[in-house]
Amino acid sequence: MPKAKNPRSERTGGFFVLGPLKHLTVTSREKKMTTMYHEKDANSQALNGKTIAVFGYGSQGKAQAQNLRDSGANVVVGLRPEGASWKQAQADGFSPLPFADAARDADILMILVPDMAQKDLYETHLKPNLKPDAMLMFSHGFNIHYDRIQPEAGHDVTMIAPKSPGHLVRTEYEKGAGVPCLIAIHQDASGKAKELALAYAQAIGGTRAGVLETTFAEETETDLFGEQAVLCGGATELVKAGWETLVEAGYQPELAYFECLHELKLIVDLFYEGGIKRMQHFVSDTANYGAVTRGPKVVDAQAKERMKEVLKQIQDGTFAKEWTAEHESGGQRFRDLLEANDNHPIEEVGETLRQHMSWIQKGE
Repeated sequence: MPKAKNPRSERTGGFFVLGPLKHLTVTSREKKMTTMYHEKDANSQALNGKTIAVFGYGSQGKAQAQNLRDSGANVVVGLRPEGASWKQAQADGFSPLPFADAARDADILMILVPDMAQKDLYETHLKPNLKPDAMLMFSHGFNIHYDRIQPEAGHDVTMIAPKSPGHLVRTEYEKGAGVPCLIAIHQDASGKAKELALAYAQAIGGTRAGVLETTFAEETETDLFGEQAVLCGGATELVKAGWETLVEAGYQPELAYFECLHELKLIVDLFYEGGIKRMQHFVSDTANYGAVTRGPKVVDAQAKERMKEVLKQIQDGTFAKEWTAEHESGGQRFRDLLEANDNHPIEEVGETLRQHMSWIQKGE
């Protein structure tokens, strides 16, 4: 097996695996080489003559609709009349239409309303008005993967999922760049589903950065797991627990805030720019030694086992059923949990400190 340039790693089925991870079993799914599409792989003419309806005008809807328009696509925006998003779309130069009207003439329908609103949107407004050969598109697979939406067999069903917030989808496009995207094909009724989806990805700037092939199931399950175990849930709980540990030991809350929350951005930026290795290069040897010897004591084998439990509940549909039931019951428990986070003492400390951070205020 050829050795990788990094002496601390080896090449395994298309992935670099660092020395300490050699004991991991590499499954056949992991061994499959990743397929990535770029500008040369997209047919820029595939959207000619097509009407694209974007449903929703939040972070992703606004960015994707504007990028599509600037790429020369014929775009309409479907919204609930006279709401705040309706007025924003008008201010941005669109002539929004009610959901049903936007659906009637659309060849491609990109559904970008919140997950819990998609089923009602589809059943009430889109399904009765779909053209026989219209393509349904998503930027997250939740409703298709968990069978909340079940399109008829005659429709292409695809996904183009930018791996960034909407504001970056827009600003990177305006710079002449783009953000990476995922592509997945759930139904290929026309035989041209991938061609159309890639053309859509190109029109929002995705092929400039690369479009990774996946499935609705893989995108949904990995996205939910990342949010719950690491990016949102895991990071939040780690920050709170670290802050509480320092404050309970008698340290100043403000110093604890800087160490456990504020400086996290510096580390994450290094991760983003060049992975764990780049972070290790820019922090001190003292920080690195403490990280590699004490980090595994905090996020240990038991933590990984609990992560596996979280993943299992995503895979078997337990989380989807729980979240759907919570939404349908009115969401009081959800609101209470959010309020508890909002009222955590670290938030009061942070709000006071951030008032003195002019660079943050300017960014907002």
